[in-house]
Amino acid sequence: MFKFSNLSYDAQRRVIIILFSIVPVALLITFAYIPVANMFYYSFTDWNGFSDKEFVGFENYLTIFTDPEYFVVFKVSLYYFFATFVQMGLALYFATILSFNVRFKNFFKGVLFFPYLLNGVAIGFMFLFFFRPEGTLDTVLNALGLGELIQLWLGNPDIINISLAGTSIWRYMGFNFIIFLGAISSIPKDVYEAAEIDGANKWHQFRYIILPSIRRIIQLNLILAISGALSAFEIPYIMTAGANGSKTFVIQTVDIAFKYGKVGLGSAMAVVLMIIVIVVTLIQKKFFKED
Repeated sequence: MFKFSNLSYDAQRRVIIILFSIVPVALLITFAYIPVANMFYYSFTDWNGFSDKEFVGFENYLTIFTDPEYFVVFKVSLYYFFATFVQMGLALYFATILSFNVRFKNFFKGVLFFPYLLNGVAIGFMFLFFFRPEGTLDTVLNALGLGELIQLWLGNPDIINISLAGTSIWRYMGFNFIIFLGAISSIPKDVYEAAEIDGANKWHQFRYIILPSIRRIIQLNLILAISGALSAFEIPYIMTAGANGSKTFVIQTVDIAFKYGKVGLGSAMAVVLMIIVIVVTLIQKKFFKED
């Protein structure tokens, strides 16, 4: 009869690692690798999600790359792309300020991180009321005597994506903030003390101590943020469903697959987006690679 105790220490260790790895690996294969493999298969078919699948080869991909309609929506991603730098700049600013001795800094940490804890659907509905005509934003502008600045924030195609990108900044800045704050907090206090003895002010400490120390974290957050800008979905879908020129590539993919019943074409679009995100990530990693 097999006894676990008869195994050597190394063998026992390997068995324990394998046993504890079975469940997460099985979940990863079931909910990640198999769906991705099916998505690749569906992308080569003409399928509406119900009837039999008809293999069409690269026809779906030819449709995507020959019809400008499917790529023109990427211009909407530019709003989220530029919002990424605003979001990271604000997060780094607040993380730096709150890494020093500031009154009520724990309170402000909670205030800044709290939006990231909220459900995306709740945030979408909350900002629908914020941007609606005679809503919160219009009321505040009127109270400040700036009523002439009032716009149809979600009805004007010229500014709708600015409004949505601004909502995304508020939604996700807390994540970057807490990552930056953790990285800055890991810098030894002795370094700051030595810098102060040498006459360095807060700006010098930020430029010559903080920035070089967290450069890797900034690069990582930038990669994640730009990838997120390319695949923006949650906020614009909940708030406008892609109306008035706010449709992103992901919203268009969902509409093609489920609204118009072209699952094969929608799968091909999802594959193209995944490849674009991977390529952009690799380019960024190559760009940030040290000698």
